[in-house]
Amino acid sequence: MERGSEKTIDYLGKMYIRSMGERISKHFETIVNLRLKQAEAVVTVVSTEGKDAGEIYDELIFRTEVRDFISLALCSESGELETLYGEEAVLIDPDPFLRSLKEGERKVAVASNTSGEQVVLFGVNAEYPMSNGEKSIATVMALPAQYISDELALEKEDIEMYSHIIRDDGTFVIRTSDMGYSDYFTYLQEVYAEDKAVVERYIDELSDALKEGSDYMAILEFGDGRQQVTTVSLPHSEWNLVIVLPFGVLNESVERLSSERTVATLLACGGILLLLLMIFFMYYRMSKQQIRELNEARTTAEEATRAKSEFLSNMSHDIRTPMNAIVGMTAIATAHMDDAEQVQNCLKKITLSSKHLLGLINDVLDMSKIESGKMTLTVDMVSLREVMEGIVGIVQPQVNGKHQNFEVHIDNIISEDVYCDSVRLNQVLLNLLSNSVKYTQEDGLIQLSLYQEESPKGEDFVRNHVVVKDNGIGMAQEFLSKIFDSYSRADNKRVHKTEGAGLGMAITKYIIDAMEGTIDVESELGKGSKFHVTLDLEKATMKEDDMLLPAWKMLVVDDDETLCRTAVDALASIGIQADWTLSAEKALNLVIAHHEKRDDYQIILLDWKLPEMDGIQLAREIRRNLGDDIPIILISAYDWSEFETEARDAGISGFISKPLFKSTLFYGLQKYICNEEEAESWTEKSVNLAGHRILVAEDNSLNWEVLHELLSDTGLELEWAENGQICVEMFEQAEAGYYEAILMDVRMPVMTGYEATERIRASEKPDGQTIPIIAMTADAFAEDIQHCLDCGMNAHTAKPVNIDELLSLLRRFMDIE
Repeated sequence: MERGSEKTIDYLGKMYIRSMGERISKHFETIVNLRLKQAEAVVTVVSTEGKDAGEIYDELIFRTEVRDFISLALCSESGELETLYGEEAVLIDPDPFLRSLKEGERKVAVASNTSGEQVVLFGVNAEYPMSNGEKSIATVMALPAQYISDELALEKEDIEMYSHIIRDDGTFVIRTSDMGYSDYFTYLQEVYAEDKAVVERYIDELSDALKEGSDYMAILEFGDGRQQVTTVSLPHSEWNLVIVLPFGVLNESVERLSSERTVATLLACGGILLLLLMIFFMYYRMSKQQIRELNEARTTAEEATRAKSEFLSNMSHDIRTPMNAIVGMTAIATAHMDDAEQVQNCLKKITLSSKHLLGLINDVLDMSKIESGKMTLTVDMVSLREVMEGIVGIVQPQVNGKHQNFEVHIDNIISEDVYCDSVRLNQVLLNLLSNSVKYTQEDGLIQLSLYQEESPKGEDFVRNHVVVKDNGIGMAQEFLSKIFDSYSRADNKRVHKTEGAGLGMAITKYIIDAMEGTIDVESELGKGSKFHVTLDLEKATMKEDDMLLPAWKMLVVDDDETLCRTAVDALASIGIQADWTLSAEKALNLVIAHHEKRDDYQIILLDWKLPEMDGIQLAREIRRNLGDDIPIILISAYDWSEFETEARDAGISGFISKPLFKSTLFYGLQKYICNEEEAESWTEKSVNLAGHRILVAEDNSLNWEVLHELLSDTGLELEWAENGQICVEMFEQAEAGYYEAILMDVRMPVMTGYEATERIRASEKPDGQTIPIIAMTADAFAEDIQHCLDCGMNAHTAKPVNIDELLSLLRRFMDIE
């Protein structure tokens, strides 16, 4: 190791000193070139044209001073220097300097000034008049020799080496310190006299190298010391840079490092052993972790496989159940064609089973879209009143079928119209309510609440809170953590008779996340569940109708105080003053008291289900005491058709469905301003579409037959096109305005609905751009709707066709009042 260290030291010293020599040489060349260029710049700027000698000298001196030269002289052909500025200088070795100047070269030399200090002269060719009448061959500018030493960093305390600049004969040009000798060779002979033979050989080799102008490098050993020496020729001069690197400091460092290395080696061995132990321990832990994760992954995969197997089993059962009902009821209806009541009952059950089957299919398709990441939202203006009324209408038959109690509450409605995906919002509400109906026993209570508050997103948004609460079977706490997982259902022992694919809550969570909302769930076994959905939706910027009714005086009777207060506030906003009470008995006393004061209520709103005395009984008592003059309107979240006959017999004038939005109350009470004939006339007008003609593009003859039967009842005239090509031909051959709208299926042979729409929009017919085209297709995803709109269609309705929705679209786009 020591021999290797010595060789390494020699190699490193050689590389280091060579690098230092090259660096100092390059730096010297840079400094000299810079100063020579500055001298040339002075000569270039100062011309002799039109100037006398005095003016020339003044300008030369000025430009020399600003470049920090300490003296300026003109050099004659004979080598005499005429000093114009600074102290006179005497060249130490004038011949090479003068010879180079005469040959037109730039040159650097050393001289002594009158103060005895060494200076470095920079000579460049220039012709200027001299005082003796001759022409100069060059200008010579001087800098202190110390300048070169400082710039080359020849003396630095933090560098363990020293450098000199010598001539070919060994005389010093610049010494790093006051060595007391005039030349480098003499210095070596005196200092290392005991090694005379070694010194003489070294001096001979070095002298030959200097005379030949080649670089020299050697390791010298004098007694106990060793030195690395190298010489490098410096440009623009006959000078040589000598760099000496003593190995003493390096030897000490190496010896110290050697001892430290021994200790470090032992420490490293210990460290390596410790590291190996740590690596082994970490590997052991990682192996256990990986085994644990593999076991968990295997368990998860097995659970997923089992869940999907159970899902397929459940789906097989759940799909076959409504299919069996549809097939069975169809057979029964066929066998009893003469029994209208039996057929109607069968058709009703077929309709309910079909809707249930459609819901199952939609859940599976939605889950497929979610898992592939392709489910998107279609944002449009939505009426929360219509959404809530629609949801109530859908849920009512399920609630009634299980003899459950259903309550709907709204409060602090800031904006009835918002922007969102109405289909997905309905899906969320239906999933939550359907679960409550499924898992709540008979006579149980299901509550749907909606209230609003200011949104943290800004004044253009409103925060909507939807709460679905029930007192059903509830869920265990361990199931709550996976309630939103796909294919998950609660304990089969408790819900084995409950139909469902286990996808509803996963779809609900995905939709709410896509709407940037939140859903929280609270549940306890045997006590029920509560789902709280929060959505920040943009307010719809549309001008509302002026909702103002005469300054009537009304009475609101309901056992729900929140509903009463909300209804009274809504009535006040449309100009009606209202009192409210929670008791049927108090309501009857208020009505009689106001009648006796000849200050009767113009309208009375009664809840159907009141404690002690229901709304129908209360209506009978009011009619018995006051007669038939005051309109009594029943309010309820239940289906009006179930108790309409009994209510009419009791003197009930009409019905308004809960929840009681401002617009619900306005339009529900508005009809009592006009007489009954006007109301009936308006109703007949709203469903009479006689005299209007539409074109239906539908490739399925059965679908055409169903649509023709449904729409013909409204007075519409329908014409049939079996595919997109025929539809385009019929439209182009007809007169402008002959068809007022087109119902367009999307998937048709020969030409699709998309292609047909694009052809119609590109037609030269006057109504090609304006005729309403409504997509009527089973492709009902958001991207399908957007594709229809992008192709030029005006709207979209999904199959199976909702006749009310279709009629609403036709009225809107055909501009039928």
